[in-house]
Amino acid sequence: MKSILVTGGAGFIGSNLIQLLAKYNYNIFSIDDYSAGNYNSELPNVTYIKMDIKNILDFKEKVDTCFHLAAKTMVQESFNKIDEYFSTNVDGTLNIAKWASTNKVKLIYAGSGSKHSNTHSSPYALTKYLGEEICRLFNYNYDLNLQIARFYNVYGPGEKVDPINANVIGIWRSRIEKRLPLQIVGDGEQKRDFIHVGDIANGLMKIANLSENFDEVWELGSGTQHSINQLYKYFQKRFPKIHSEIIDDQPGNFKNSFRVNDNMSNKLNWQPKFSLEEYIRNLN
Repeated sequence: MKSILVTGGAGFIGSNLIQLLAKYNYNIFSIDDYSAGNYNSELPNVTYIKMDIKNILDFKEKVDTCFHLAAKTMVQESFNKIDEYFSTNVDGTLNIAKWASTNKVKLIYAGSGSKHSNTHSSPYALTKYLGEEICRLFNYNYDLNLQIARFYNVYGPGEKVDPINANVIGIWRSRIEKRLPLQIVGDGEQKRDFIHVGDIANGLMKIANLSENFDEVWELGSGTQHSINQLYKYFQKRFPKIHSEIIDDQPGNFKNSFRVNDNMSNKLNWQPKFSLEEYIRNLN
């Protein structure tokens, strides 16, 4: 791995991955349409290109490895923007797979742990699963060098802090800034596997450097579940003046999300190092 492309390189996970890659002697390119990416995350000595992934054929640089992280990722938003989610997560991934197989580029696709719930529970879950299946199709029929890594509930530095279009931690951080109650959906007993973005970046690096290919998927989750109520207790310890309110359950809000197939983590010699409770304890 000498020359690398990161799609979604100005986004949350992509920018953290590039920070890690930049410590090594790699030639790094980023493609991002900046619909969610942040110009402030850009690093020197990295080539940033504003481009829609559907136009990947316009990218003429020679690379060895592509981390395909660019995607639409908000579950609730996906119900209202279904066309955008299919366009980016399905059509965009199709073009990436075509390009990677044609140019003999090792492709590492960022899948979603929602695959283990109901993939029809939201346009987001379905389109991420379809992207995974497209990559498998090219792996089996068009000689695509492929590895798939599924992410769970990713948090950490650079996460989106927004009252609507963020994960639960980012939404709650935004509401704290605005002195609003933290909203708990339903009974709050739904459980999530929260994984730090630094652990994700380390896992992706290990996957990229594998000399052997594996047909199974790399499940990059913490292996530990936290209920939303437990998450609220962590926030309450850090911000004692906050209070909560219960809101109605939402479509796509499955009950449980957790890492499966621990055997693959052992094969990768990868285990998460970061603590969710410690991260929240150190929030400003």
